[in-house]
Amino acid sequence: MTTPRAGRPSFDSRAARRIPPIQCLLTFEALARLRSVTLTADELSVTPSAVSHRVRQLEEVLGTQLFGRSDFSLTTEGTNYLQQVREGLGALQRFPNLPLSSGRKRLKIAVTPTFARCLLIPKLSQFMVAYPEIDIALQVAIPLLDVVAEDADLIVRYGTGHYADVEYMEIARDVYTPLASPAFLRQHGPIDAPEDLSELPLLRSPLEPWQPWFRAAGLDWAEPAEGSQFNDVGLLCDAAAGGLGIAPVRLKLGAPWLDNGTLVRLFDLDVPSVNAHYLCWRTGTMDRWECNAFAEWLVKVVN
Repeated sequence: MTTPRAGRPSFDSRAARRIPPIQCLLTFEALARLRSVTLTADELSVTPSAVSHRVRQLEEVLGTQLFGRSDFSLTTEGTNYLQQVREGLGALQRFPNLPLSSGRKRLKIAVTPTFARCLLIPKLSQFMVAYPEIDIALQVAIPLLDVVAEDADLIVRYGTGHYADVEYMEIARDVYTPLASPAFLRQHGPIDAPEDLSELPLLRSPLEPWQPWFRAAGLDWAEPAEGSQFNDVGLLCDAAAGGLGIAPVRLKLGAPWLDNGTLVRLFDLDVPSVNAHYLCWRTGTMDRWECNAFAEWLVKVVN
């Protein structure tokens, strides 16, 4: 009888029956990554029913539930096991003395500056934890000035949604209202009614016209033709926080300034923005699983 060498683990053949089938492990890893039975079936060239069957088989072998909800989020046990499965599959892929591609995906995203700072970056670590094999590259896009990264895989635009050159879907819609700094209000107040805005400096932006809010407030006023103008919401909020005037600000993007108290609301009246944020892509881009995964994740976190 051969004795295993010291320092090297031996393999107990009696434990082999407790090792899940490799196709179950591959299916589990793909479904945890793609969060879609259809995409997993396409990637593995099997039927959706085969995906479901393999997952059930794996859970029966392990005696635990790996997925918690219909969106295929992992249970605590599933998260821990996924790390082990990926390490094991990675070890099986490696062959002595042969280089191996890392298998990492690079995803280039063009995004408007304030959307990135206020909505995307604070939550981006969630995506990176869920998809550690995807490297994200963020680039600035300002569609109103035609500043767009041409080589981006996905582009976040703010506008009407009528884009003939790309495919797109709406990802976030917002309401807006006048905001100002506490210091500005102390200096120019009290501001008790919308009519009190008539003699005050109103900051302007092509991103958010004043007139829809005027109409909702019962004011028959034209769009302001004078006053400082800003083509970025972050700059608009910073200007208002600096006491330059009153700004029409979307509440999702203005949340950081409201939360830290540098801007405050003037009235309880909110008006739907005439525009929205859209995720845009060239035809065929969503055939790549990493693009599809990011799109699904982004819709959830910005709403």
